[in-house]
Amino acid sequence: MSVVKKSAVRIASVAAAAAAAVGLFSTGAANADTFIPLPGAELHHTLPNGLQVTARIANESALINPSMGSTPLHRNTWVSASAQVEVHGKHKGTKITPGYVVGCQVDISGGTGQGGAGAAMKGENLSANASTGANLTLGPGQATSFLILDIEKPDVYGNEGHQFATKFTGPSGSVTWTDTTIGLNGCAGYAQARSFVRVEVSTDNGISEFRVWGAPFSLG
Repeated sequence: MSVVKKSAVRIASVAAAAAAAVGLFSTGAANADTFIPLPGAELHHTLPNGLQVTARIANESALINPSMGSTPLHRNTWVSASAQVEVHGKHKGTKITPGYVVGCQVDISGGTGQGGAGAAMKGENLSANASTGANLTLGPGQATSFLILDIEKPDVYGNEGHQFATKFTGPSGSVTWTDTTIGLNGCAGYAQARSFVRVEVSTDNGISEFRVWGAPFSLG
């Protein structure tokens, strides 16, 4: 996985349809990888103090291998996208935390759900699941969340620490990831994934958090 930080650019949002067009990445071969261009998302959010924030998921896609190891219980997908945030006013610092929700035979299309899906969609225990997208094991009705970033940085005592977000203090910031792996084991039925970006804005009035969600897509 390669992660690049760069200033956010304004990109016109593609129509927010949940069903994305599907095209074969390579043709003529059995079990060919499938390339899925995804619509991304854009959200204009107003904080309690009136500050306007724009967050988007842009240039999103997935490359799906439906059966790594020639078994329907094993799937492998490479995902790419850019998380872009603009703060239209004064702030003390804004964090961008991108990640994915993955579910096995469970609805992840809404903001909440039943059982494991509800916890995953709310992003509970995200730090515990950080950077584990390459090796997920889920059974029917289960879902989990994982984060894209894992930045090693010494803590205040000089010990090894980890940060799962990037922070900016100017008007805009972004994170781009390319070919990040989602490896799913144990799911005999349909499986889906969905990107999200958690935005945390610090102002003189406190810290406000919200999320923007990408469209769900099949893992094969």
